[in-house]
Amino acid sequence: MSITIQQTEKLLKSNRSFSQLGFSLMLTRLRGLYSKDSSQSMLKSCMDEINFFLEKFEGIMGDEYAIITKI
Repeated sequence: MSITIQQTEKLLKSNRSFSQLGFSLMLTRLRGLYSKDSSQSMLKSCMDEINFFLEKFEGIMGDEYAIITKI
């Protein structure tokens, strides 16, 4: 399970919330970082962190991943 750079940018620019608290908290933090530095390197760093989280918690992130892939 992994997301693209385009999906990452859409996630960071949206206010969509997710049912998994840990994932929502991480996105809130990453949105704050990205709003201060919207460079390509920051976007890639955010994508890497989101993908790491999705892989680590793959068993419980199925519903969220389905939502993300529709973005």
